[in-house]
Amino acid sequence: MRSVPTLSDPGPGPLAGVRLIELGTLLAGPFSGRLLGDMGAEIIKVEAPDKPDPMREWGHARYNDRALWWPVQSRNKKCITLDLRSERGQELMLELVAHSDVVTENFRPGTLEKWNLAYERLSEANPRIILARVSGYGQTGPYRDRAGFAAVAEAMGGLRYINGFPGQAPPRTGISLGDSLAAMFTTQGILAALYWRDALGGGRG
Repeated sequence: MRSVPTLSDPGPGPLAGVRLIELGTLLAGPFSGRLLGDMGAEIIKVEAPDKPDPMREWGHARYNDRALWWPVQSRNKKCITLDLRSERGQELMLELVAHSDVVTENFRPGTLEKWNLAYERLSEANPRIILARVSGYGQTGPYRDRAGFAAVAEAMGGLRYINGFPGQAPPRTGISLGDSLAAMFTTQGILAALYWRDALGGGRG
């Protein structure tokens, strides 16, 4: 007899068996990992030993002097520390990649390349690996080297202008739409890439 999932015991999610390595910080990258983790994927979050994710201390809502954003955004994740700037840290990262399906990152373009962890090297460790990259202005183009934040993207796109009132300064939205939408589209791209990979066989950078 097959058991019926319940709210208290929902059973494995549709992405059970998928392993994702999350290299991002704050919202745009980690929110995508959270969404995929909610669907059953195994999420391994990698943090630098000397500079953990600022989300651990982010936000005004606190309980027992601990930020509440962190457990919300990092649920269903296994956290480890790796110094990706060191040769040993890169070796350990490649060992993880060899047994994973997806790597996500939201660093400034060129950071993985600086750490000798470009897609070409990741795919040598695992030809079926999928790399999802989130940045403010894309991996190419005239603005690629600029740091990207949701506030800047929302202003450049005109969202803050049309969201305001005549005669007043452009306000921010209630939530970080730039980060949230970037993460949702990243999730959509990862799901499509997983389907493409399993249907046709191969990784996709």
